[in-house]
Amino acid sequence: MDSLNPDHPPLVMTPAPPRVWKFWGTALWGLFIFAAMFVGQIGAIVLLVVMRGLPIDMASLQSIGHEPQALGLSVIMGLPTTLAAVWLAIRIKKASFVDYLALYWPSWRQLLFGAVGLVLIVLAWEVVSRSLGREATPGFMTDLLKSGRDKGAALLLLFAFSVAAPMSEEVLARGFLFRGWSASFLRVPGAILLSSLVWTVVHLQYDLYFLAEVFTIGLWFGYMRHRTGSLWLTIILHALNNMTAVVLTMWLGS
Repeated sequence: MDSLNPDHPPLVMTPAPPRVWKFWGTALWGLFIFAAMFVGQIGAIVLLVVMRGLPIDMASLQSIGHEPQALGLSVIMGLPTTLAAVWLAIRIKKASFVDYLALYWPSWRQLLFGAVGLVLIVLAWEVVSRSLGREATPGFMTDLLKSGRDKGAALLLLFAFSVAAPMSEEVLARGFLFRGWSASFLRVPGAILLSSLVWTVVHLQYDLYFLAEVFTIGLWFGYMRHRTGSLWLTIILHALNNMTAVVLTMWLGS
């Protein structure tokens, strides 16, 4: 009967603080995860160079790396190394992989809302591109995808850009980085901005115009990640965006 005795109040269980890397921990681990992604991607190119009996030098790497099949395989091989690095960072904190990354399925309403917002953003940039007389897709990507289609690598590139790339990039940006930075002094708004900026930097092969488009899409993904608490939502939206671009460029683009 201690719970009724004022001299012995009932014990109140204080929930343990979440095991999350904060600003600097997230930033440093983010660099490690990005490096792991790069190692996986470049490792695929090196493997192809070795299998073809070529010398392992910059010329061979660049030559093989420009082939559609090699590039598709490179993007795909970046996924397992990214997931392994993220798993290690979360494991050290003894946290749940699913909880840390918010790997929860969204509702159909959330998915529809996110898709409508994404379509509006993409259409707005399409209008701006046409008004400025710019191409809607970077020229080198158009050449790569059409070359891949003609050389029988269409399905490989479709999987690479519509599945592997969205998963790798979302796990890093809206998954790991957003989770840690939103729990730091940056809070949610700062985490959305900074993770979107990092995601934009990953696409430095584009010019400033396309980088601006990537950044705005990243802001929308970050907002939806916060609003729904679901990383799967941003992965799906990212995949739909990439798949649409790949299909239109490969088979329907002029």
